[in-house]
Amino acid sequence: MDAQILIVLAILSVTVFLLITEWVRIDVTALLSMLSLFWVGVISSEEALSGLSSNAVVAMIAVMILGEGIAKTGMMATFSKWALKRTGESRKGILGLLSVSVGTLSGIIQNIGAAALFLPGIMDISRRANIPAQSLVMPVGFAAIIGGSLTMVGSGHLILANDLLKSAGLEPYGLFAVTPVGIALLVAAILFFLFLGKFFLPDGSGQKKVETSEQEEIINAFQLHQNIHYYQIPEKSSLSGKTIEASGLWKTHSLNILALSEDKDIQYAPWRETILRGGHILALYGKEEDVQRFAAQYELDKAENPAMFETFSDAETMGFAEVIVPPRSGLAGQTIRDFSLRRKYAVEPVMLFSKGEKVVGDISDVQIEVGDTFIVYGSWKHIRALKNDSPMVVLTSERGTDYRSRKVRPAVLSFALAIALAMSGFSIPLAFLTGALAMILFKVISIQEAYQAIEWKIVFLLVGLIPMGLAIQNSGTAEFLATGVMNMLNDPPVLILLFTVGLLATVFSLVMSNVGAVVVLAPLVASIGTMAGIDPRPLVLLAAVCAGNSFILPTHQVNALMMSAGGYKTTDYFKAGGGITVVFLVVAVTFFYVLYF
Repeated sequence: MDAQILIVLAILSVTVFLLITEWVRIDVTALLSMLSLFWVGVISSEEALSGLSSNAVVAMIAVMILGEGIAKTGMMATFSKWALKRTGESRKGILGLLSVSVGTLSGIIQNIGAAALFLPGIMDISRRANIPAQSLVMPVGFAAIIGGSLTMVGSGHLILANDLLKSAGLEPYGLFAVTPVGIALLVAAILFFLFLGKFFLPDGSGQKKVETSEQEEIINAFQLHQNIHYYQIPEKSSLSGKTIEASGLWKTHSLNILALSEDKDIQYAPWRETILRGGHILALYGKEEDVQRFAAQYELDKAENPAMFETFSDAETMGFAEVIVPPRSGLAGQTIRDFSLRRKYAVEPVMLFSKGEKVVGDISDVQIEVGDTFIVYGSWKHIRALKNDSPMVVLTSERGTDYRSRKVRPAVLSFALAIALAMSGFSIPLAFLTGALAMILFKVISIQEAYQAIEWKIVFLLVGLIPMGLAIQNSGTAEFLATGVMNMLNDPPVLILLFTVGLLATVFSLVMSNVGAVVVLAPLVASIGTMAGIDPRPLVLLAAVCAGNSFILPTHQVNALMMSAGGYKTTDYFKAGGGITVVFLVVAVTFFYVLYF
């Protein structure tokens, strides 16, 4: 064995060991690997630094920025709400819908782009449905990788395989030649995680202890009511024509009106002098018996969860906040009526603690003193305004995100531009970098936010590992390993040969780029096919498909992107990725054997 090959194998073994055990941070391990290869003379200085300018790294940075821009507009929050409406809070339903969506999109655009687009929505669904992110992020990331096998343009290594076939004088495959295999692989992966995921994902079942949220703490501490009651005012109701204050809502019934709506217009915490009309729908807060007595007095009709009030069930949009009157506040000595809290900030005060006593119901004319504490209810947008502009101090942490809804169109155009350029044959990293810059120029996000969106730990993981792929390829290590394995088989049956090709491509894809694995294996398996007297084209295609079987280590771009978001360790990928790797190999080899041999 050549000494250089021995050195590469030794450094590779140590690198894989450190990545699995994480005794050293994964990005530091990758940099150690890169520098070790340089200092022992296996790679040149240019090759050692090649990761800094690699297509994978530039594409990774660009899609992180694009994903941040999409997240800031709230597009994926909208998608998550739609997904939850379709699936409820069923973990299997959510996982299935997300996996099918991202997998299908990966057949059209690069899988890293599809993963980056869906990642904000996955995290939002995790929060809304109280499902640990670890149960969703990795399976959906794997679906994005597998979705690249749905078409011959879904991933770079399949595109390259066609080019290599053409260069070798063999007929390239059509756009959908790989689609049956891709569909089978995607379905198998989804079924694997739906029914066996609890045995392979982190913490066994994937469940994490759900900590009590700040909202739950406030509700429990102040014994607040959690249910909101919706009633519509009939045209003939005696309530029609009265002001809110004249209705006796606060003084007589100890209730609060959180909002009222007519058609599609909603008034949050409406002013006391607002005149109620027939057709108004009221969102009432208070004891259920008080609400029913109020509704009976005015013959109101029950309105079951009106669609216009769906934000009231969304903790990311509406909630309770604890507010205190600080020393030297200009509010001291005034009343709620004097201050016009509802008119100025559109939040409803539902409780007051003054001089150690709890006051509910009609608190409009209670004189406010320093140290008084209010519990208000409203949208987080309005609570932020109360925090920034009022003489009060908001003690509760903000929950919601102030989405830039006006930037949806430029964000979509920027992302569409990146995809269109990539599908038109332009360099993928430059196409996505162009889209990222467009988002900054359109002011979807600022340049500072773009820098903050980049996960540098993951970037340097790739920067450090890319030279390892070059070392394996250029030192002859890849050819040495592949040739040795093939010589050991000694004229194997077709099925064994297919498994061997698939296994080699899988192993190579873990320690080098998918494209690098195809470059090394395509000429080799084509020659083996010719010597074995079988069509070499399916062998090359199988090698290219299995080069996407990169699940055991977080070295694939998609895995690297998802690793931080899901809070995974390398051992998590080793466990779950090992299971899906076996499924991938069995399904891919079986379908190729049935379809082509």
